[in-house]
Amino acid sequence: MSEPVPDQAGGLRRMAARPVRVIAVTSGKGGVGKTSVSVNLAVALATQGQTVMLLDADLGLANVDVMLGLHPEHDLSDVVRGELGLEEIVLPGPAGLHIVPAASGTQAMAELSPVEHAGVIRAFSELPYALDTLVVDTAAGISDSVISFTRASQEVVVVVCDEPTSITDAYALIKLLSRDYGIARFRVLANMIRSAQEGRELFAKISRVTSHYLDVTLDFIGAVPFDDQLRKAVKRQRAVVDIYPRSRSAMAFRTLAQKTGRWPLPGGAAGHLEFFVERLIQASTHMQGTTS
Repeated sequence: MSEPVPDQAGGLRRMAARPVRVIAVTSGKGGVGKTSVSVNLAVALATQGQTVMLLDADLGLANVDVMLGLHPEHDLSDVVRGELGLEEIVLPGPAGLHIVPAASGTQAMAELSPVEHAGVIRAFSELPYALDTLVVDTAAGISDSVISFTRASQEVVVVVCDEPTSITDAYALIKLLSRDYGIARFRVLANMIRSAQEGRELFAKISRVTSHYLDVTLDFIGAVPFDDQLRKAVKRQRAVVDIYPRSRSAMAFRTLAQKTGRWPLPGGAAGHLEFFVERLIQASTHMQGTTS
């Protein structure tokens, strides 16, 4: 018989009343620019005056810190070991962004048990930040951590590019999350496309399949163009919205950030970061029960 799940969100209930929008950025496969989207969306939101935290939830192959040229002395592995609190590893980023770094090249972090996932999750109940938005950069694919973080988030953004494997793997991810975990709405972002028309056609390909086989709602939230200045920004380990604010990709990210501001906020008892914590705990507890 499993032990009752303690109230991990008590600290958050004592925070100032402030709704928090939690956005998971995910993809069916790697190499589609998911982390670049996460980083630039988070920075764009911060430049618009929001208090934003970016969580690197690719726990074993983290690279948010690499993309921003940061050198963390500590990361989530220290939190998992119980050596530090989550607030002690948070790094400052561009435009006042708060960054939670994960470990890189650490197999143990990539294979956390449900109990260890819950340890990371519990740490969120102690954060002293009054946030507007939490952006969660998940791993690619359909691992347990991806499922946990996407289920817990209020919004799920699926990043796709115009490649057959990207499309099929995005469909597989949407199918799993909808059929097995009840997620009914997905926001689709076309990345690295060469025209607005190409982005719409890419969305249409995915939409045709999902509408035929799945009971889900897909929203096309825009496209980020293939942009040499974005590639230069990556090489310089900077966010393109920060270093090349007039570039086509930077403008696309700012437009995306503005759109997220029109998405509904959580309300009622789930109106603060506590809903993210509680839903993560529920997800981890469910997976622990299915694997025991």
